[in-house]
Amino acid sequence: MAIIQAPAGCCDLLLQKPFNSYSMHNCNGISSLSITSINSYTTPLSLNNPRKLLTPSCSLLDDGVPGSAVQALEIDPVLAVKKKAMEVSPGLKGTSIYLVGINSTMKTSLGKLLADSLRYYFFDSDNLVVEAAGGEAAAKQFLNTDKAGFRASETEVLRQLSSMGRLVVSAGDGAVQSSTNLSLLRHGISIWVDVPLDIVAKEIVENGTQLFGAEISPSASHSEVLSQLTMIYEEFQGGYATADATISLQKVAGLLGYDDLEAVSTENMGLELLNEIEKLIRVKKMMEEAARPF
Repeated sequence: MAIIQAPAGCCDLLLQKPFNSYSMHNCNGISSLSITSINSYTTPLSLNNPRKLLTPSCSLLDDGVPGSAVQALEIDPVLAVKKKAMEVSPGLKGTSIYLVGINSTMKTSLGKLLADSLRYYFFDSDNLVVEAAGGEAAAKQFLNTDKAGFRASETEVLRQLSSMGRLVVSAGDGAVQSSTNLSLLRHGISIWVDVPLDIVAKEIVENGTQLFGAEISPSASHSEVLSQLTMIYEEFQGGYATADATISLQKVAGLLGYDDLEAVSTENMGLELLNEIEKLIRVKKMMEEAARPF
């Protein structure tokens, strides 16, 4: 399997803790996602497979679109997000974006929207780990029989992803479970997508959605699911909070004057997320200018 080369510019924007010395050449000799610790459960996994990639949008937006972002959102929400993405993209310089937080429909949809708008590729780190293990059943068995090995496979997936640029990654909870994984997220911009647990519980009960690694019974009531989600949230909240910025669905609803939290759209969240990234870029630029000698 060929070594995945890191595109130029993937580490141009480093927030919080810098890791400029990081290179693919110091990855302990690992050059692919064939994770040896998975043993008999492992099947080779390559990020070069184009079927794993979200085909980026190739449409260009007209910079002359009149009106504010709010007006544009009222006319065409997707157009508004893409226009904002065009404004933010030059400052990003291809830096990858990592979405952390409890997995939800909003988190996944937001990741795909951002990838399409920024012309990035979208990956779900949990899905990559599951495929490397040979499928969901094998991955669960691996997690139950060799938890340390499974966590190592999560780290290897993040290591490979962090060596690349122009990605939007929906990161699983394993991404915030260790200092090593958190340091790998520093190769990009990390965003905590904070969705109320009540909404996530409703999705699980009504749609049969399952969180990988969480043993939630399909027949569990809303209150039982909510209780389990609360325990997961409390376990990983500290890791989520290390993100460079937080996008709260509840806060966005308040800004828009919505009483119904479920009225908040993926595009609403996308615009707010891009605004936060724009702020981070602005702060970084100010810090760089302040550090220049007179």
